[in-house]
This record gives sequence, C-alpha cells and structure tokens, in this order.
Amino acid sequence: MNQHAKIEIRHSTCPHDCPSACALDVEVVEGRSIGRVRGSKKQTYTAGVVCAKVARYAERIHHPERLTFPMRRIGPKGSGQFARISWDEALDEIAARFNQAEREFGAESVWPYYYAGTMGLVMRDGLNRLTHVKKYSRFYQTICANVARIGFAIGTGKIAGVDPREMALSDLVVIWGTNPVNTQVNVMTHASRARKERGAKIAAVDIYDNETMKQADIKIILRPGTDGAFACGVMHVLFRDGYADRAYMDKYTDCPAELEAHLKTRTPEWASAICGVPVAEIEAFAKAVGETKRTFLRLGYGFTRSRNGATQMHAALCIPAVTGAWQYEGGGAFFNNYALWHFNESIIEGHDAIDKTTRALDQSQIGRILTGDAEALQGKGPVKAMLIQNTNPMTVAPEQALVRQGFAREDLFVAVHEQFMTETAEMADIVLPATMFMEHDDLYYGGGHQHISVGPKLIDPPGECRSNHELLQALAPRLGAKHPGFEMTPRELIDATLKLSNHGDIAGLEADIWRDLQPDFRTSHYLDGFAHADGKFHFRADWAHPPFGQTMGDFDKMPSLPDHWAVIEHTDQDHPFRLATSPSRSFLNTTFNETPSSQAREGRASVMIHPLDAATLGIADGDAVTLGNSRGETTLVATLFEGVRRGVLIAESVHPNKGHIGGRGINMLTGADTIAPIGGAAFHDNKVWIRKAVA
Repeated sequence: MNQHAKIEIRHSTCPHDCPSACALDVEVVEGRSIGRVRGSKKQTYTAGVVCAKVARYAERIHHPERLTFPMRRIGPKGSGQFARISWDEALDEIAARFNQAEREFGAESVWPYYYAGTMGLVMRDGLNRLTHVKKYSRFYQTICANVARIGFAIGTGKIAGVDPREMALSDLVVIWGTNPVNTQVNVMTHASRARKERGAKIAAVDIYDNETMKQADIKIILRPGTDGAFACGVMHVLFRDGYADRAYMDKYTDCPAELEAHLKTRTPEWASAICGVPVAEIEAFAKAVGETKRTFLRLGYGFTRSRNGATQMHAALCIPAVTGAWQYEGGGAFFNNYALWHFNESIIEGHDAIDKTTRALDQSQIGRILTGDAEALQGKGPVKAMLIQNTNPMTVAPEQALVRQGFAREDLFVAVHEQFMTETAEMADIVLPATMFMEHDDLYYGGGHQHISVGPKLIDPPGECRSNHELLQALAPRLGAKHPGFEMTPRELIDATLKLSNHGDIAGLEADIWRDLQPDFRTSHYLDGFAHADGKFHFRADWAHPPFGQTMGDFDKMPSLPDHWAVIEHTDQDHPFRLATSPSRSFLNTTFNETPSSQAREGRASVMIHPLDAATLGIADGDAVTLGNSRGETTLVATLFEGVRRGVLIAESVHPNKGHIGGRGINMLTGADTIAPIGGAAFHDNKVWIRKAVA
C-alpha cells in the first residue's frame, strides 16, 4: 500500500452467517479499495475483537478470481466451460427459461433458492419477493437453526435470553454446543473477561477437545447426540444434593415436582452409560453449577445438528431453571436474540403477495427434490428452473450424491449469482457476478447479541458485479413481476423496514452506528414471568404446539420432560463409528474457501480418529482413509487425536469437494431426514464405516 495513500476509517457490520455479526472499522483506501479490517471498540459486544478471516477481508474482496462479468455455459454441465455474455443477454435468457417452465409445468416448477451467504435483510431475503409475486415454489429454511431455536423457545416461550455481555459478570460460564474460538470469537472475549476480573471458571461441553475446550477450566466431552442424557444426570444431582432452588421453581416453572420424580432414575450412572462422560465428571460439573449462583449457559448451534437436537437444547436449558440462576446478574442462559429485532420485512419479502397454497420446499432436501422424490416434491410436479443466491448447495447441502445427480439434469435450468466460481456455479447454465457487503447497502442484526445496524456501501464493486437487489430489479419486469419493492433502492427498503418495525429511520440508525436493543434486566432474566401464556418456564415441552414453525417429523414421539431421545443414527455392525462435521476455524460454511490464508491454515481435508480406534484398523497418522455409509463415500486424511471418545470421528468442514481425495466432499455422508418438531438437517448425526483408502 502507498504510504501516502489517503485512508479513511468507515464503520460496517460483518454480514456472514455467524452469531457475532461483528461491528467493523474498515480502512477505505483512496475511496477505492479496502485495507485492514478491525473489530470496533465502539460497540460493546464486538469490543474491538474480530476473527482472523474477516480481519484479512481485503484478501477476499480484492481476490483476482472474483467473478466480474456474466457467463453462459458452453460445455457439458460441470465442465467449467463458459463464455462471456452481456447482462441483457443473461437476464433475457433467465426470464425466457423461467417463463417457459411456468408455461409448460406451472409456476411452482421454478424454485428460487438462497440462504445466509449474507445475513443482510435486503440482499438475503429479497428473493422471496420474486417468489411470492410470481407464485413460484416457496423456500422452507431448515439447514441451520430450526432445531435449536425451537428447543430454546419451547422452554422460555421466545428466542431471547440474558444479555450476552453478562458473561463477563458471571462466576461460571458454560459454553455448550458451540466452539466459539472457531465460530464466534466474541463469546471468548466476554468469558475471558469474567475469568480475568472475577476469577470465574469456564466450562466447555462438546463432542471433542476443540480450540474452545483447550481454553476451558472444566472439560466435558460427550458422545454426539447425548447432551440430553448428560443434562438429566446433572439435574438428578442438583435435586439429590440440595442445589435445586425450590422457591424459584415454585414461582417460575410449570412442574418441578413432576420433573424431580422423572429424574429419579436419570442417575449419573445412567447418563454416563449413554454420553460416555465418567460419573465423577458429571457429579463435579453438577456441583460446580449448583454451588455457583451466577452460572451463565451459552448454548450454541451444535444442538441443531442432531435428530434429537430440540430435546437436547431444552434439557440443557432446564438446568438454570432448576438452580434459579436466571435471578442473578451473570446467570441464566442465552442462545440467540431473535425475539428482540421485531423486523417487519413485508416490503422486502413481498408478504402481501404470499399464496399459502403454493408449496414450500425443504432447502435441506434439495437432492431429493431435484431427483424427483414425490414426497419431497409434496406430490406436485418437478422443479425445472432455479435462481440461486448466497449459498453453495453443491458443497454444503446434505445427501450430495443426490444433489450432484439433480444438478446434472439436462432438463434443469440453473442461474447462479455468485462472487466466485463455486462448485454450484460450475453446474450452472448462467453465472452472474455478485457484489460483496462493502459494495452495497444493507440492514443487519446480531444473532449472538442485541445490536442492529446499517452496513453502508463503502467502495464500488469490480467489473460488472451487481447486488442481489439490482438483479431482482432487472429481472422482475422481464418476468412481469410487479411490486413496490422492486422500484425502491436498498436504502429506501431499509428506511421503510425500520419504520414498519418501529425502529425509527435509516438516518437515525446510521447516526447511532449500532443500536442496542437489549431489554432491561428484569425482562432479560424473565423476572416478571416467562413468555408462555402462563408466565412459567416449561419443563414439560408441548412439541405438538410449537410457538412457531409447522410440525413435521415424529414430533408426537418426542419426550415431554427432559430426557435422552434415542432417535440419533446409531452405530451398527456395518457402521461402527459416529461422524460429526463440526465447523472449522478458517472457513465459514464454504465462504473463505478461496482465500489463500484460510486454505493454508486448514490444509487438507482430514478426519480426527482416536489412536486406539486407528490402531485396530491399521490406520496411521496421515493415511488416506475412506468413510462411507448408505448415502455415499468420501476420502480424506486421517489425523490421530485423543480428544474424542472412542467410536467418534470429527471432520472439521466445509472443505471444497475438490479438496477431498477423489472430489467427493464430506456431505456425501450427511442425511436430509426431516427432524422433529419443525424440520432441520442433522449434519453431526451420521453412522459411518472407516477404512484405509485403496490406492
């Protein structure tokens, strides 16, 4: 960088699929390029800390391999053979193919598909407006948060908890079902502050000795999918040894006596046999929680990756209700603050045009949908055309064998709007170049905290890149889609959304930079009652009547009181290992797959295996190994690691498919079964075999 270059510090918000939604201070160089990116000290949750991959964002936004002009496929699908075309040619072809599909197969044969490549409301959710106006197949989001969200809300009545900054005021921070060193670094900022300033202990509950656990004082390593058993064993001790706050439960919970009776048989010995945690560790953890009034449970998205995840989240959440930790500053629980934002996205998403009779297709079952599975298609016709934004299903979706088969269909037209030539873009008929977050205006919220913000356009995009909104504006008239949202600029959409949501206007929010929506202490700690109609925390979960979402799966078989629900994919003689695809530190789903520093840190796609398991299979450290099950196979490199329970494999992901030996990625092994009670995808819940790879 020219040492005399003019550098201006501008504020923004990280848009990526991470609960931290970090407040950023961005170096804008000569008004044209990005320099260093830092976490802002002005916002009290980010508190000046940002992850390494975002700190190096210049590496991504100015990457030489960014897509900068539209292209049409000229070779076989997946061949990577494309020719440059104009935006008008691309838009005309997309519109013609969508209209042809609608004429021949009906409007529901078109399926706009997106997700959380950006968490900005305008650029992420605007595609729904086109879907609703045109009566295309709607999009049911299942790939991320459903399972954990419902597990939390079934207890509290809404998705909101204690101010996450109160971790710094806690005497015991329990980090459970999340690896924040890898995935949301700011959790560690506040937990570490509690340890430094108060002498607090940090406990980590997870399925392997990950980077967060290495910083913890108390380490609990579970078998995947057994958190509910561990939680019940802990609560058994809390009741047995006099740590249960009976006065609190009598006032604030629905059925403490029934819970206590239920837990009589859920002893530490019972729990240990299921979860693999030694009885002494269960007892010690329960004692630490019971003796520490200010215990803060920071619950994470790991719960959402198991078939029984909703019951596990609920079981863990019951612990601070038993101890009464909610009463104290620095005590209680937090998962996500969804209930605080109250965003009215009716204009962004075109709510006035929704037709509930059009089918809503499950995003996780894209492989089944594109290969003609009648149940996944809800008894209706095939999907013949797609527009994909903000996601890379050819790598991240489960059941990759079906996904590959579906995208290879010659009769399927696919347009992909992307920043790089992802493995999904390689399968497209039309590829369009997309902006990044510093190149457009958008509106953001913090899933892991309580701030909302405007992320302004800081620099112009390269080449012919257009934002998601600009694409929709250009495509809508070609499709005969009319709605006021298509006529508005992103800033006008932000302003209208803020006003509809009673958050003032865009000028006021920009003046605040980041606005803190955290309610007062009594509200955050539910001291005036929980959000259910009876004002109680519910130990007894009514899974048949969730506070949001549509019931599906075996919701009628879910245990109403905290328990181990044994619907996980159990090992068997042919599949003696359990595999979890936990998130890596330097990739975020498949974002940052293309940046050299992330590639260098993550290295080759690998799988962790306990040395004793490896020895029985004749596997040495660094050997190529193949994992498989009924869904498919993948080949990667073995890493011998004592920090897992025997019979458990961990593959930190998501590496590109081509980063695996033979080009088949980790999601060849993951399933898309519908998870009760409202859908989801069980990425950490897989039975597999493993063997040394054949040369």
